[in-house]
Amino acid sequence: MISQPYRPVTYMIGSNPSGSMMPMGTMPMGTMPPSTTMNPVTTMPPQVTSGSPMTPSGAVVPTTAPVFEQSYIENIFRLNLGKVGTFYYTYENNKEWNAKVYKGVLEAAGRDHIIISDPVTGQRTVLLMIYFDYATFDEPLAYQYPGVIGNPPTRNCR
Repeated sequence: MISQPYRPVTYMIGSNPSGSMMPMGTMPMGTMPPSTTMNPVTTMPPQVTSGSPMTPSGAVVPTTAPVFEQSYIENIFRLNLGKVGTFYYTYENNKEWNAKVYKGVLEAAGRDHIIISDPVTGQRTVLLMIYFDYATFDEPLAYQYPGVIGNPPTRNCR
């Protein structure tokens, strides 16, 4: 590590009657630079969350932010627990099987996994979302799009 020598610096503020700058701390007693005022600011501005509206006087207008659940696949799965689905997975660089299809009752859904069960045997399987491609269901899905109250109307596509 290179060590640099300490070099004090004199900062210039204000000006003296001749118009030249004076080093800080060398102003005559009782004088103040023209940019300072006699009323020092002693209050801190209020803590404001990003995007909060303020009045022209600087007061923060309190608002309640709407809480919407984001449209992630795990949230869609959680809305449809108990439904039978077919889940398609791809496992790269696997010599035995590259793609696999699972069918079962959706038991649980987490951020990185789902749990399905075989309706006949009751055997449960944990599937990782990293390998998930898509899913199909034979019945209508409950789907709550963020910011919309209720489910959108379903239409008969057949």
